[in-house]
Amino acid sequence: MPTAVVTGASSGIGAATARSLATAGYHVFCAARRRDRVEALAAEIGGTAVVCDVTDETQVVALAATVGSSLDLLLNNAGGAIGTDPVESADADDWRRMYEVNVIGTLLVTRALLPALVASGAGTIVNLGSTAGHFPYEGGGGYVSAKHGVAAMTETLRLELNGRPVRVTEIAPGMVRTDEFALNRFAGDESRADAVYAGVREPLVAEDIADAITWVATRPAHVNIDLMVLKPLAQAAAHKVHREL
Repeated sequence: MPTAVVTGASSGIGAATARSLATAGYHVFCAARRRDRVEALAAEIGGTAVVCDVTDETQVVALAATVGSSLDLLLNNAGGAIGTDPVESADADDWRRMYEVNVIGTLLVTRALLPALVASGAGTIVNLGSTAGHFPYEGGGGYVSAKHGVAAMTETLRLELNGRPVRVTEIAPGMVRTDEFALNRFAGDESRADAVYAGVREPLVAEDIADAITWVATRPAHVNIDLMVLKPLAQAAAHKVHREL
């Protein structure tokens, strides 16, 4: 049975992808900070729960030890956005936190699990980026910077692993309505979170991204999907969204 690690598996895209991969025949190591959620998810899909904060190197090393000597797929999904302040009034601590989770977390987990991915003979790394990592927008400076970092790391890693049996993909979603992303960005303010999707008939949902990740993971081993950008039909660009108000 192929194996997969999904970070940030406690909700949203991570949880949806863990379910999708399990359906596709993977044994999934569900990694996240919230024990109750990852244990419930792992029990649901027959996977393994691992409590892990991706910014804590000791916990990441423990994750690698739990996985063992061989791994087929790594989804670096843990991440997120905080705030919408312009650069001129940005909170540096918010920027640090976004960089730590989105970039350093991806680095630590990838570095720890890379030997197992190589050992599998056909490993795959999928980094969850964002359209923010390719197209800046006002009020998104910290998140844009962090996701540009993820995009650059993904491309660099593909160059560095060339000739070794590991594929490297970035999935870059646009507007995705999940249970927590916008809520976390606005510090729990439900009205501001709901306003992001106001009038948008069908934003993407977590299952759409999970389906794309599973498709990438199940291509023949010689096929590398470098980058996949997904947006809802209503979204032409970060600043161009059709709303039926």
